Formats: sequence, structure tokens, C-alpha cells
Amino acid sequence: MSDTELHDFREFMKEREKAATAYVSGDYSDLSRLVAQSGDATFYAPRGGFVAGAENVSETYARDVHSFAPGSQNAFEILHMAASDRLAYWVGFQRALTNMQGSADPIPFNLRVTELFRREGDTWKLIHRHADPLIDIKK
Repeated sequence: MSDTELHDFREFMKEREKAATAYVSGDYSDLSRLVAQSGDATFYAPRGGFVAGAENVSETYARDVHSFAPGSQNAFEILHMAASDRLAYWVGFQRALTNMQGSADPIPFNLRVTELFRREGDTWKLIHRHADPLIDIKK
């Protein structure tokens, strides 16, 4: 991994986090530009299950965004990331306070997240997202 590749991916991650914030506020437009539209892709959703194939994953995100309402907050806590000339990833937490359609009170989301990206032309495309609840286990 070169410093240039990692710098490029760090810059891209600012765009990725902005797209996630828009998504949890009910807007898929930013994320739609970052999601792979063809080829292999997978999504392991926070409540279980999975979706495979870029078209199916994109359709799932487009459908599920309607559960969210404007005004949500979101932040990524990146534990580590890496990038090469063709593949990149980040691992960490996504913490959001979301306004959900039909709910009067905001709902906190604390997720463990792994995302993989592949280089398509001059941009990164999301090809895998695994998100599940972060459970605080106190001993």
C-alpha cells in the first residue's frame, strides 16, 4: 500500500461518511453513486440475512432508505483501513441517531461495520458491507 493510495482512500472515506449520513436521513442519492452497479457485490444487513449481486444490493439500499426520516446524525469510527490500486476496506463502528418513519423518538444505531471497495475507473465502488449490532458485553 502506497501513501498515495491510502491518502486517496482517506479522502474518499469523507465522501462515504457523508453518503451514510444522507442515507440515514432518507436520501439515497449520494450512496447510489458509490455503490457498485454491476458485478459481484454483497450486503450482510444488521438484522441478519444477505443480498448478493450488485443490482440486488443497490435495489435493497434504494428500498430500505425509505425507513429513515430527515435529521438523523451519523459518524464513522474507523479502527483501521487499507487501500491498494484495486481494492480497499475499512473496519470500525457506525454510530447513528436516526429518525425513523413512524417513530416519534430517535433510535440509536451502534453497528460494527466492515466495507470493501473496488476501484472502477477513477472512483471507489462499495462491493461489500457487513453491519451488525455492537453489543456492549460487561463482565
